[in-house]
Amino acid sequence: MAKFELKLPKMGESVAEATITTWLKEVGDTIEMDDAVLEIATDKVDSEVPSEVEGVLVEKLFDIDDVVKVGQTVAIIEVEGEGSASDDTDSKKSEAAPETAKAIESQVEESTAAVHNEESNDYTDSDQFYSPLVKNIAATEGISLEELESISGTGKDGRVTKHDVLGYLENRKDGKQTVAAQKEKTTPSAAATAPQPTKASSAKVAPVASGEDEVIEMTRMGKLIAHHMVDSVQTSAHVQSFIEADVTNIWNWRKKVKNEFQKREGESITFTPIFMEAIAKALKDFPMMNISVSGDTIIKKKNINLGMAAALPDGNLIVPVIKNADQLNLVGMTKAVNDLANRARTNNLKPDDIQGGTYTVTNVGTFGSVMGTPIINQPQVGILAVGAIRKVPAVIETPEGDFIGIRYRMFLSHSYDHRVVNGALGGQFVLRVKEYLEAFDANREF
Repeated sequence: MAKFELKLPKMGESVAEATITTWLKEVGDTIEMDDAVLEIATDKVDSEVPSEVEGVLVEKLFDIDDVVKVGQTVAIIEVEGEGSASDDTDSKKSEAAPETAKAIESQVEESTAAVHNEESNDYTDSDQFYSPLVKNIAATEGISLEELESISGTGKDGRVTKHDVLGYLENRKDGKQTVAAQKEKTTPSAAATAPQPTKASSAKVAPVASGEDEVIEMTRMGKLIAHHMVDSVQTSAHVQSFIEADVTNIWNWRKKVKNEFQKREGESITFTPIFMEAIAKALKDFPMMNISVSGDTIIKKKNINLGMAAALPDGNLIVPVIKNADQLNLVGMTKAVNDLANRARTNNLKPDDIQGGTYTVTNVGTFGSVMGTPIINQPQVGILAVGAIRKVPAVIETPEGDFIGIRYRMFLSHSYDHRVVNGALGGQFVLRVKEYLEAFDANREF
């Protein structure tokens, strides 16, 4: 009998480790190819690890809550036959698959070595997770990254399985499959990676507490967030600029149209999509805020992908991303904001939903704060906190003179990385956001 080492696969450009949350298979269980063996969690999202072979689980190398590095072996699966597990794997796949599948999978073993030695599609460029088996079949059959991303997955959270790829190839052979339009993508080879959290020590330090105190251990996500916050402060030279904006026109417009908007679009319109629209416009005006840093180089991002801090059921925060935010109208932005916020609250975000952000927005006003000093979401260089909208007395300038009136105002708090963003750029950017907000058309159609 041969033994196969199941390893923790790569899950994204900034993910170096994961925590095991659940073992879906126990020692002695029979495993089919592409069956989910365990569930893992990163600081970004939860996922499953599928098996690349058919066999019996004979050993689990880690326990629940253990932290595992990408590429480490997590389990041993015993497969039939002598020799290497990979040889046996290909044999099993060929017996089990239909005629077309046989022709495809029988070539995987022969071509795998060649694939690594020649220029081919780098499927790690994708923000989506693909099992090694899926990537091997795709490479063997010359499926491009754009084609692979166009395949609708039937696995958990839309994951593409072996059967999805084989079905795609059958349809392509018959001339039924069309390739989805190519997506605009930034160059991942140049993409900056976030500082990786260090593995927590297994030795626990006894907390100093009196007999009346309650000692609460941090959650897994809480620990990861804490590490990332410390890493960000140690990496970026944080500087803040603050400015106050008059949003009376926005307040009155939303009050006027919210019922009609709900009736026509089936969505509630909040202030957040209006703010996101203005920020996307400002990023287009100041593209050097839409960058990341990699060592001594600056990576200027082509797409404007806005991260939106959202609350999770356990009280932690996650940052789903609105892709190509500058290309959305207000209705589209509202639908995107509501969709991501709702799926964050119900723990239904997919890995792709939290990848690729180029700038982040956090609404501290939701909790009543008027301003804040948010920490930059690495490897980005800026984050904007929008404060609570307050009804305040303010000086109103008119051609006839100045007078005091009641206005709706809010503070914008801009944190930026002073290594690459100077005070002039950081201040001009947040001023432009203010100008867009104050110039909002109170008679705007939607």
